[in-house]
Amino acid sequence: MSAKALREYHGKKLLAKYVEECSDGAHIMDNRAALVTPDTDFDMLVESEPWLNETNLVVKPDQLIKRRGKAGLVGLNLDFAQVKDWIAERMKKEIKVDQATGELDHFIIEPFLPHDQADEYYICVQNNKSGEEMLFYSEGGVDVGDVDAKASRLHVNIDEELTEEKIASAGLLTGVPEDRLPKLSSFFVALFQVYRKLNFTYMEINPIVVTVDGTIAPLDLAGKIDETAAFLCSSDWGHLDLPAPFGRKEYPEEAYIRELDSKTGASLKLTILNNTGRVWTMVAGGGASVVYADTISDLGYGHELANYGEYSGAPSTEHTFEYAKTIISLMTKERDERGKILLIGGGIANFTDVAATFTGLIKAIETFRDDIKANHVQIWVRRAGPNYQEGLRMMRSCADETRLPIHIYGPETHVTAIVPLALGLAKVDDFPEFDDPIHEKKITSRKRKSPDGEEPAKEELKPQSADHDANHKVENFSASTQCVVYGLQNQAVQGMLDFDFMCKREKPSVSAMIFPFSPNHYIKYYWGTEEVLIPCYQKMEEALKKHPNVSVMVNFASFRSVYTTVMEALQYSDQIKTIAIIAEGVPESQTRMFNKCAHDKGVGIIGPATVGGIKPGCFRIGNTGGMLDNIVMSKLYRPGSVAYVSKSGGMSNELNNIICRNSNGVYEGIAIGGDRYPGSLFIDHLLRYNDNPDVHILVLLGEVGGVDEYEVCKALKSGRITKPLVAWCIGTCASIFPYEVQFGHAGALAQAQLETAMAKNEALKEAGARVPKSFFEFGDEIRRVYDDAVSAGTLVPAPEPETPKIPMDYTWAKKLGLVRKPANFISSISDDRGQELSYGGMPISEVFDGDLGVGGVLSLLWFRRQLPPYASKFIEMILMVTADHGPAVSGAHNTIVTTRAGKDLVSSLVSGLLTIGPRFGGALDDAAVMFSEASDHGVDPEQFVKDMRKANKLIMGIGHRIKSLSNPDKRCEIIKDFARKHFKDNTILKFALAVEQVTTKKKANLILNVDGCIAVCFVDMLRSCGAFTIEEATELVANGCLNGLFVLGRSIGFIGHHLDQKRLKQGLYRHPWDDISYLNGANN
Repeated sequence: MSAKALREYHGKKLLAKYVEECSDGAHIMDNRAALVTPDTDFDMLVESEPWLNETNLVVKPDQLIKRRGKAGLVGLNLDFAQVKDWIAERMKKEIKVDQATGELDHFIIEPFLPHDQADEYYICVQNNKSGEEMLFYSEGGVDVGDVDAKASRLHVNIDEELTEEKIASAGLLTGVPEDRLPKLSSFFVALFQVYRKLNFTYMEINPIVVTVDGTIAPLDLAGKIDETAAFLCSSDWGHLDLPAPFGRKEYPEEAYIRELDSKTGASLKLTILNNTGRVWTMVAGGGASVVYADTISDLGYGHELANYGEYSGAPSTEHTFEYAKTIISLMTKERDERGKILLIGGGIANFTDVAATFTGLIKAIETFRDDIKANHVQIWVRRAGPNYQEGLRMMRSCADETRLPIHIYGPETHVTAIVPLALGLAKVDDFPEFDDPIHEKKITSRKRKSPDGEEPAKEELKPQSADHDANHKVENFSASTQCVVYGLQNQAVQGMLDFDFMCKREKPSVSAMIFPFSPNHYIKYYWGTEEVLIPCYQKMEEALKKHPNVSVMVNFASFRSVYTTVMEALQYSDQIKTIAIIAEGVPESQTRMFNKCAHDKGVGIIGPATVGGIKPGCFRIGNTGGMLDNIVMSKLYRPGSVAYVSKSGGMSNELNNIICRNSNGVYEGIAIGGDRYPGSLFIDHLLRYNDNPDVHILVLLGEVGGVDEYEVCKALKSGRITKPLVAWCIGTCASIFPYEVQFGHAGALAQAQLETAMAKNEALKEAGARVPKSFFEFGDEIRRVYDDAVSAGTLVPAPEPETPKIPMDYTWAKKLGLVRKPANFISSISDDRGQELSYGGMPISEVFDGDLGVGGVLSLLWFRRQLPPYASKFIEMILMVTADHGPAVSGAHNTIVTTRAGKDLVSSLVSGLLTIGPRFGGALDDAAVMFSEASDHGVDPEQFVKDMRKANKLIMGIGHRIKSLSNPDKRCEIIKDFARKHFKDNTILKFALAVEQVTTKKKANLILNVDGCIAVCFVDMLRSCGAFTIEEATELVANGCLNGLFVLGRSIGFIGHHLDQKRLKQGLYRHPWDDISYLNGANN
């Protein structure tokens, strides 16, 4: 959704700020204005805007209301007290303006400017595909009349600047007194610069006043900005309030979905039209969402349509859940005794995993199961695309488990068939659901029969050659067309290669890839069952130089960088002849600029905001046509006789399906993109098709907004298009809304009656196109035209080749449940595959919500279960007491020496860790085993000491260099006190302390040291915390977890020593020679 209207208050503030800047101070506008809302405190407002009590004022609603003066919604020449009374009489009051009814809640207050009627002028600037058009009329104001008929006009090309000389030579300011011309002309130049700088798409000022003293002031302003240019202009815009059209209430749920949309690369849109409506929709795809709204409206239920919106672009499971949850919660807020309808629809997806999105959708249905039942909601589902079979099966299981009335259909059913079914206008028996046995019979396209009625024999599929050499804007793709792909889109590239292999191309259509963020390298792809390497270059120049046969670029650059990449590609226009731009959200200013440059250089543009296009048997752009099963189902591996052009990428895949089921299939199909200014137009492609002798039927799927369809009308009337054209423009539902509705595509908005879908359908029909009564009958119309051509003998279907087979990727086959194989690795402690990382089965968000700390995380990752809080605390205590023991111990010494040798942190840390063993730090595991085994076998402590001495073994965990019973180790005291206080059992600790009593009688420093204390207490903790059996606890110790705690804790100290030496800038360490005893051979 590109062009968004802004409040007059913000528009005037922007003008006042930037007109002065762009005119180098020559024009300084009065920027005094105040915005009043229901929350405004007038005392505080006057304090911040003291001018309110110093001048007479003008007040009016600021809510995108047209013709406020004629509606009596302007208060003129009032003081502030009168303004407050004027607002109070209208605040939160409901009024009707034209066909829209809404509540007043925003007002703008400005200084009153005395002037004569002769001082009022009209000025308008608006975008068009090649630049901007300025309209001026010397008699502005409320009675300006039909400015389209009266105004002077000046067109400024997108690559040109507006100057005072151009204004004068065009006679734009006709009717303006001579003495005012210089200043007004200069002001308009600055205004135009602001318009472009801030990415306005429309600005109308009526009136703009020029007073006797030379003051220029816009009294009434309406403006729209290009929302997609936020990444360019957000700092210049500042905070902008972009309100809903007057008459349509704004809901917090809409704001929530906008916020979700801003956080995902997918598209999530929601507009609430009638919150008490019975018919709710959740439709995937911008074009499909319009088609569903059209069908509901065409069937007479537009007044019951509750919402408009879309979810598309492969939203995540969680985002789909949040989107579905929002819609279902809105739908179930208010009951209707007649029940409600939820339509979950969509075209055939190109790359969205249907099962993944349905996982989120089903979760929402299950969450609101009781509310859905209470509101008697009937759910009707129609979906197709990648993994749709699994998605529909999941939905069937959901229906069975929840016992909700859910009706489920797949691609064998028309995209909008569920609408009349849900409304009770069609018989359910006529439309079997997706798992009805009747569908087990293979559905194919219309049989290719020869004129005598016999079906031709099968023939071998052969690659298609170039069809003709007609000179058109976009290249005519052939089976030898070579392209370069910009961006690391591995899945799309593999899909293109699979299509190529299926079509029997001699070699892949993708010659190379470009990715500027990594050095040159190769990427491995499949060519059938073999593997091939495709080079990926960092520089575009190198890629094109090394692959001179490339003539097409498929550009997957993001909306932020696509302008730069396209302009760079256009430098190689002698080689690159067609550029497909996939990105959505490209600012109109940038789109029009590279369109102009491409036109001048003779390069065709497909897009922006497109899935691309497909030519069966020849060439596929990116993800067009979807997964291989859809390629086969729609027979896109061989050419048919019908060529189509569409705005919508999602609906182009639906067209593939519709055309296949009602003719001998698609010859070529292009989605030009849903933006207002696509690089190529309907007429560009229709003329290519018309000039191609292998194309017999043309198909056009247009939409509301823009006037490009009228070029097609002209070509039909003039005879330039001679072949039968089946056409339909979606968006016919727009007429039922009393306010402006922006549909899914940026260009899907009628700005005049001429741009409405109904007007365009009527014009196409009048020009000679075959226009059905509704989109639901679109396929039937194609079938009639096809049958007529076959009957007349002008179209002779070719023999049907054998359906090609292509290996399926293992990953996708596994996802579909078709194959299995043993894993090379098994992991049970963490999982990063879902919406969020999980430790031991616990989502990371719950780890933080539960404040588990380091000890809790360690217990999840090491022991696969959550331990009691005291156990987690004990683990953290171990890490704290083992963190360091000074610089003299072997591990710290090694770390310091290695650091001083200039090594990095990891090398220094590892050198220290490698000293850990039986003599340093490694006693914990052995101490735990020795003490627990003796205790478990009931060995007397004194006998245990005797046995160890007899076996000539050291008792691990006993002995300290300086500590004794009379000089205890404080660390041991802390650990023992904690264990006695929190652990349910201290059996092993008690045994170890009894051993200590024996050993200290022999020597005072043979105490239970910190290693032994940690070891025995840790065993007691494992055994008594309730999380493990004795056997499990024993196995954990045997696996080395105690030594692991020492390694983890001591790593803290080793890293500290490394950083300390770096900070102190210590040089290479060399051990002093006088600290070494040198032994020669004689003394050895």
